[in-house]
Order: sequence, then C-alpha cells, then structure tokens
Amino acid sequence: MNLSKGFVLALIVALLALSILLVQPFLQYVLGAVLLAYVLYPLQIRLEAHVSPAVAALSLVSLAVAGFVAPFVVVLATVVDRADRLLRDFDTDSMQIGVIESRIEELTGQEIDVASELAGSGREIGTIVFERSTQAFGTITFHLIGIALALFLVYYLLKDGDDLVDWLNQTVPLPGEIQRDLYTDINNVMWGVLFGHVFVAVVQGVVAGVGLAVTGVPNALFWTAVMIVLAMVPLVGAIPVWGGAVLYLYLTNEPLLAVGLFVYSVVVVGLTDDYLRPFAVDRYAKLNPAVILLGILGGAYAFGVMGLFFGPVVLGALKAALRVGLENWSRLGGSDAG
Repeated sequence: MNLSKGFVLALIVALLALSILLVQPFLQYVLGAVLLAYVLYPLQIRLEAHVSPAVAALSLVSLAVAGFVAPFVVVLATVVDRADRLLRDFDTDSMQIGVIESRIEELTGQEIDVASELAGSGREIGTIVFERSTQAFGTITFHLIGIALALFLVYYLLKDGDDLVDWLNQTVPLPGEIQRDLYTDINNVMWGVLFGHVFVAVVQGVVAGVGLAVTGVPNALFWTAVMIVLAMVPLVGAIPVWGGAVLYLYLTNEPLLAVGLFVYSVVVVGLTDDYLRPFAVDRYAKLNPAVILLGILGGAYAFGVMGLFFGPVVLGALKAALRVGLENWSRLGGSDAG
C-alpha cells in the first residue's frame, strides 16, 4: 500500500469515527426514520407516477405524522383526562382523615396531623420538581429535535431513494447479480420481521384491547397501546396486561367477566400469535425462533426500543451475507461490480 492510499484510508476511518459520534445521540430517531422510510417507499414509487418525488415524499410524511402521532395524542389525552377526573373527584372528607389520625394514635400512641404531613410532602415534591425543571426542559427539547430530525430524514430518504439505491449499487464492490441476490434476502428479512413482529404485535394488541373494552376495564385504550409494545417481545407478549385485567375484574366482584376475558385472551388473542407470527416469519424471513429471540433481546440492549426491530434484521442480514458470500465465493475477486 502506497502513502496516498494509506492517507485516504486513514482519513476515511477518522471521518467515519467522527460521523458515528455525531449520529450516536440521535441513533433511535435515525433508525426509526430508516424503518418508516422503508415501509413507505413502495407507496412513494406509486405516487411518483402521478406527482413529483418531492410532493409524494411530503404527502407521505404528512400521512405518517397523522397516522402515528394522532393515536399517541389520543392515548395521552385519555390518560391526562383520567388523571384530571381523579383529581377533581378527590374529596378529603371522604378519606375520613380524623378517623385515620385516631387509628394511628391508637396503634402508635403518638398524635399525628395527616393534613400537615401531606402539605409538607407536597412542598418537598414541589421543590424536587422545580430543581429538575431545567433537566426536564433539556430532555423535552432533545426529543423534539430528534423527532424533527427523523421527519426530515424520512422526507429525504423517500425523495432521493432512487439516488441512494443507485449510489449503493455503484459503491458496493460486488457484481450486480450478487448485489441483487443479497438485497433480496435482506428485503425478505426486513418484511418478515416487520410483519412477524410489528404488524402481528399491532393486531394482537388491538384484539386484546377489544376484550378489555368489552369487559369494562378502565383506560382500555391506554392499555391497548401498552400491549402493542409488549407484544413485540417474545415470551412476554400482552399477558401481563390482560392477566392483570382478569385479576382486576375478579377482585372487583366481576367473576363472570374475569372468566370471559381469560377465555377470550387465551383462545382469540393466543391464535394471533400462534398462527400469524410463524406464518409471516417463515414466509419472508425464514429465521429460527431462537435467532429472532436473540435478535430482539440483544437489539433492545444494543439499540434501545428500535432494537426490537433491527436486532433480528441484523442477524438475518448476517445469514443472508453468509449464504450469498459462500455460494458466490469463487466468482468474487475477478468480476467487476455493475
């Protein structure tokens, strides 16, 4: 290797390291943008037959904001409304503070002013909140910047998607046929994980949420959103939520509803996981369930929430690269990419 090549390689490595440092704080948002752009790209191709790439990308970003942000706002508003009702319905007389004070005095022999203690605790909590307000403001600002960055990335990934694909084809030092084979396998893995975990999790969470709503469990919409997230994790799923709901109904003297929700969850909700998930994964990704579990759990630790999706994709891409590389090993080295 001559001096010029060594300098270029060292420069690339240095700039690559600096680029990783720049991206790392917003990695979750970058990965989310890549995933969203990947899902929307087929629609982008269809829209470009009727409008310009910029208009198509802007329309899809607007659709994504409405489709993903609106449900989140509805769930958040439901939770806030429930909290507001609890505060408005709060009645200190109903708590029978005097009775509580007398009972404490009987047990401990000491007089205590519950109202004063509550007021003192409130002042302490207020002090803590005030001290941490600056940190909270910085956190909120960071997430707002991250969301804005993700939306810009989605827009440009959609708008310039064709240019990015052409650049990859020209940059990756593999023959065109091998590149297409590799990209096809990775594409199957992406859609397999997407359908087998994200889509199935949404279906499972919604189906389970219907059971909560029908049986009258409070905040069913909020718990549906929680179940959708939990359903992406194997061996956990929506069981903690609907199991807790069954226990809640039983403890609130609704045994028939508790039994009904239990049977519905085991049979109907269980079917979505037992049949939809293996069908989607086997059809597209063809990954062993153990590999998927390792990818999800390891991805969550390595990449955070987005690792639930990208963890299995990384392992699936490794499998695809090994297959394509071994099958075409003898062809590599003498052929030109193109």
